[in-house]
Order: sequence, then C-alpha cells, then structure tokens
Amino acid sequence: MNIAAKVWRQADLRGSKVAVRSARLDLSYADLRERSSRLAGAVRAAGLEPADRVVLICPTVPEFPVAYYGLAAAGTTVITMNTMSTVPEIEYVLADSGASLVLAWHENAGAARSAAGAAGVPFRELGDGARSDAAPLAEVHEFAQDDTQVILYTSGTTGRPKGAELTARNLDTAATMLLDGFDFRVEDRFATALPLFHVFGQAAVLNSALANGASISLLAPFDAAALLDVIRRDAITLVSGVPTMWTALLQAAREGAPADFGTLRYATSGGAALPLEVLREFEERFGCQILEGYGLTETCAIATTNDARTTRKPGTVGRPAPGVSIEIRDEANRPAEPGAVGEVHVSGPTVMKGYWNRPEATAETMTGGWLRTGDLGVLDAEGYLTIVDRIKDLIIRGGYNVYPREVEEVLITHPDVVEVAVLGVPDSYYGEEVAAVLALRPGSAVPARELKAWAKDRLAAYKVPRLYHFVDALPKGSTGKILKRGLDRSALLSVAVRG
Repeated sequence: MNIAAKVWRQADLRGSKVAVRSARLDLSYADLRERSSRLAGAVRAAGLEPADRVVLICPTVPEFPVAYYGLAAAGTTVITMNTMSTVPEIEYVLADSGASLVLAWHENAGAARSAAGAAGVPFRELGDGARSDAAPLAEVHEFAQDDTQVILYTSGTTGRPKGAELTARNLDTAATMLLDGFDFRVEDRFATALPLFHVFGQAAVLNSALANGASISLLAPFDAAALLDVIRRDAITLVSGVPTMWTALLQAAREGAPADFGTLRYATSGGAALPLEVLREFEERFGCQILEGYGLTETCAIATTNDARTTRKPGTVGRPAPGVSIEIRDEANRPAEPGAVGEVHVSGPTVMKGYWNRPEATAETMTGGWLRTGDLGVLDAEGYLTIVDRIKDLIIRGGYNVYPREVEEVLITHPDVVEVAVLGVPDSYYGEEVAAVLALRPGSAVPARELKAWAKDRLAAYKVPRLYHFVDALPKGSTGKILKRGLDRSALLSVAVRG
C-alpha cells in the first residue's frame, strides 16, 4: 500500500493527460511518474532506506507532488513543513523526528539549509521542474497498512509541536472516501491555493485528485483575482479552500455572475467554521454548492462532510464520512444526549496512528480507538454535526457560557463586516468579557455602538460583545484560517472601545 502507487498507476491508464497545471508548468501523468521515479532513485542512491524520515519544504507548485510522491515511492516517511518555518522551528523538527534529509524548494531554501547545516543533516535543493539525472526507481515501495507514511507536526498551541503519524492506510482511505460525496468524475478539474504542506490540501485535495485520475490546478500564493482566473482558464469543476478564501473571492468577483463560472460544480470548504452569510453569498454569486466538512491533522482532514448525494444542512459540517464514527461526550467522558453540547470524538480509518515518540500524549488524546478532538460540537437526530467552538476558546462571562462562533455568525451578517474574531478578555467583575476584533469593508466607519445594537437584536444580552477593536485584517495562518492566538488579549483591553 502506497499513495504513490495509485498516482503512478494513472500514468499507465492516461499517461498523456495533464495531471498538474500551473501558470508556469504543466505535468502529464507520465511526466509526474518519470520525474518522481527519478527523484526516488536519487534518494535511494543517497543511501536513504524505507522508514527514514525526510523533511520536505515546498509551496503549492507542481514540484511539490513530484517530490512528495517520489519520497513516498522510495519508502521514506515524509514530513512536510510550512514554507515560512524559521531555523529554530526546522531544527526542532529535525531533532524530534531524527530526519535523515531536508529537501527544500529553492525559493524557500535559506532557513532549511541553515537548519540542516546546524543539525548535521544532509540538504538538497528542489529546483524548477524537480528534474534529476538519477536512474529511476522501477517499483514503488510497499508499505504495510499501519506503517507511518507521513508525519505532520501540529501547531503546538498548547506546547511544543507534536508529529501526527498518518499511516499508509490513512492516506489511501482519505484519497477515495469522499469521491462519491461530490459526484466525482475522472474528467473533473480540481483547483486549490491551499498549502500542500498542510493536511487539507495534501491528504484531502491533492491525493484525491491525482490518485483517481483527475487533474489539479495549483496556485501559490493565494490571490483571489488569480484564483478566479484559474477557474475560468482551466474550466475548473471543483475548487477547495477555507472560509477566508471564499470571502476574498466574493470581494474579487463583485461584478461576476454564475454564468461566468459555468463549469464550477462544487466547492469544498474546511479548516474553520464557514459563516452562513458567506455560504449564501458565494452560492448566489458562483452558482455552485459549497460542501462543508470537518477534520483535523490527526484525521487526514476528513471526519464529516456534507455531500452532493444527500440533503445538505447549511451551518453543519455534515455527517460522518464513510467508515467514520462520531460521538459527543460530556465532561465525564460519557456519551451525550442528541442535541447536547460536548467534546467531539472521532473513530475510523482516517484517524492517526499516534504522535511520534509521544506515548503519553497519544494515550491522553486516543482511547479505545477514539480521538479526542478538543472541539465542542452537537449532533442532531439525523447525525449532522455542528461545531460549536474549540474548548479552549469557550468564554465564561459571569457564569454563562458564550460560544464565540455563535457571536461571530451574527456579526458577520452586518453588511460592513468582512472578518471577525470573538474572544474572551480578563475582567475583574465577570471573570471574562466578550470582545470582538473586526475588519470592515473598505471605506466603512461603522461605530461600535451600531455593531452592539446589531448583536443585541439577535443575541441574548450576556453574549453581546462589549469591547470592539477594528483592524485592517485579522492574523491568519498558512491555510488562511484566522488565528485567534495571534491576538493579544491583554493588549486588546487598552485599544478596544466599548460599545
């Protein structure tokens, strides 16, 4: 079992078909296999053996799949890292994983080269086209189902990053389990500007497209106008992204109509909660459905999904993906009643093997095959999951629970609000006070008191933010997800205005 074998098989079935498109380089399936097989040969010739760890640092360019599938074919365990990683961050992963090689895209090679040199780890630069003169590897390495094929380090918001071990079976399953849900056709043309070093772009999008014979158009960095051009130019049928990308596309396509994007059948959304107002506006403007799902690094980005075959429930992240089970559990770790809020637990074929060399962390997170997600959610009677919030983001104001997502859903419907993050800040009387950090439409100067009135008409009094801070844009991670940890709660008290 090896995800690379599925991609190489497509070269036998449809070798001349374009597999990967970009503004700079297109690769057919035959090209992709030939280049990745030579890269695999070079890795083996350098003395690396199956299960050796290799750090890959590369943006969303055609050379990423060449390197990714080449390393997989050679049997190495691939560790993909953010292209913005610093020298200390790379050094930490090299030491923690015991990596034997660093392979980095030439435009992002500085920090990687320095970190590799400091750690005494061999370094190779990945150039344009990812060509190699090495003899090609003839046969793909065969992993056992439970062998670790990929390690992805988590963000480390509660400590040093941990490496989630994704197995050959995890990746193989994730590449096929959603195809029926969005009515997959081999003629489909995927597109994404998601970072491929992240689990969503890698396991749920890239592998789904290329392991099954479709094509994928890649864009880096994300730019809304450029992605609109890709959708038109390449007659895209399925585009994948995160909520902030959909908001940006709406801003860039103000004059667009559904007919301008006539080939687009579906958009898949994940990574963060999708505001209902954004979903509604996107579907009106682009004339296609957004299929929202839910997953984590530890589940190959796939746990639940809305799909094209069944009734969608906007505002939910759908029902469990095929073979996946979802449970909501209370604080005593007991199954909660339908409709009750509790921690989301996931079990199934996409759930990771564990954390690399972290038996205690693995035992704390995984029990009896169930993964504790750290997310608060609720299941309805039909099995649709609604994510309420992260447990750590819950605000307790004067003894009342306030779920930031609920407040954000209200504020984002205001016509002048483009982005919003709601969080709790220390308060001597209530314990925590509800604060909103907002980015407004260009030229808007809506006052805090108007936003407070807007929220007050739609929320219980204790949920209404009292503090408002306006910024040009909210901090975002590599996937475009809003990073609340990038907001200084203590500093917010000095700059926010009271509504």
